[in-house]
Amino acid sequence: MTPAARLSAAIEVLDEVLAGTAADRALAAWGRSRRFAGAKDRAAIADLVYDALRCRRTLARLGGGETGRGLIVGLSGGQEALFHGAAHGPAPLTGAERAARLAPAGGTLPERLDFPDWMEAPLTRALGAELEPVMEALRHRAPLDLRVNLARATPEAACAALAEDGVRATPLPAEPAALRVAEGARALRRAAAYLDGRVEIQDLSSQRVARFAGALPGQTVLDYCAGGGGKTLALGMHMQGRGRLIAHDIAPARMKDLMPRATRAGLSVETIAPEGPGGGRGPALGCDLVLADAPCSGTGAWRRNPDAKWRLTQADLTALTRLQDRVLDAAARHVRPGGVLVFATCSLLVEENDDRVAAFLQRNREFAGGDTLRLTPLDGGDGFFAARLARRPAPPAG
Repeated sequence: MTPAARLSAAIEVLDEVLAGTAADRALAAWGRSRRFAGAKDRAAIADLVYDALRCRRTLARLGGGETGRGLIVGLSGGQEALFHGAAHGPAPLTGAERAARLAPAGGTLPERLDFPDWMEAPLTRALGAELEPVMEALRHRAPLDLRVNLARATPEAACAALAEDGVRATPLPAEPAALRVAEGARALRRAAAYLDGRVEIQDLSSQRVARFAGALPGQTVLDYCAGGGGKTLALGMHMQGRGRLIAHDIAPARMKDLMPRATRAGLSVETIAPEGPGGGRGPALGCDLVLADAPCSGTGAWRRNPDAKWRLTQADLTALTRLQDRVLDAAARHVRPGGVLVFATCSLLVEENDDRVAAFLQRNREFAGGDTLRLTPLDGGDGFFAARLARRPAPPAG
């Protein structure tokens, strides 16, 4: 596909997204119906779509409207040569589109930093003086981070192995097992170090949350909202493969890749049947540690999922906080007396973080609050929150 044809494709996909389809689904549907598009074409179109969504308000102003075409006109800088109407390229620019390039910058903070108006109050509450730099960071692409499986390789050895397959990565000081890919990201999934489990894709902040959880060798550890299993495998690494590692997710299909990944990493992982949002099915597991990385708004990961910030509503946020309360209560019953529950979200919002911890402690007097971890993109990875909640030891017998 020509560069102009890729712009036309991105316009088509963006129109679907603006009509309410999630970006990943719109891109997948476009790819299925356009078998002629190669992997490089699909990747380039995805980059255009996500870049446009990160800066949706700014690009709509520069491109003459909040449409797929308007966003791509804004993103392309109005390069006339790409808008020629031939060979599947987009139609020539109109006079109005040319004039839009001269429109003054948006005046309000949400207009300038590309987020919904209604989010200004909760984001200000959460970020205070860091609001502007954090929101600016969320307008740009996220880096690609890897976690070295320290049971299989050192960071230095992993970097050398990746380099042999065209992937240049460097260690990150913030986390002993973390690498950041500097070049060759598209070659990663073919690299031997990835295929044999020496490295896994995992954001720096996600790795820091797994370390914060404090899993130790010999413990019984439950990842209650395991999803694809990234944190499950990180917990297993910290356990040095010793102990009982359990994964649970309300939607088991999300864990379909966990077992192959665990096998590659040299880990043994059990799974338990989904308990439902209220929990209560099956016996309590008596775990030393339960990690509940709960469903959330994903505000801390808007760089990776930029369409999420435009789809989130106040009603969604309210529903999420109620779900987080249920998840916490369900996960807590698996913590043994003297054990620890770690609550985590990839949200920046107080409503989903501190407020949920406070409400949990009000409902569950056998738990006490402890350390917290707060991360934003200014710390090098996604935005994350984690809180350690200790269950009080059982009273002495007699």
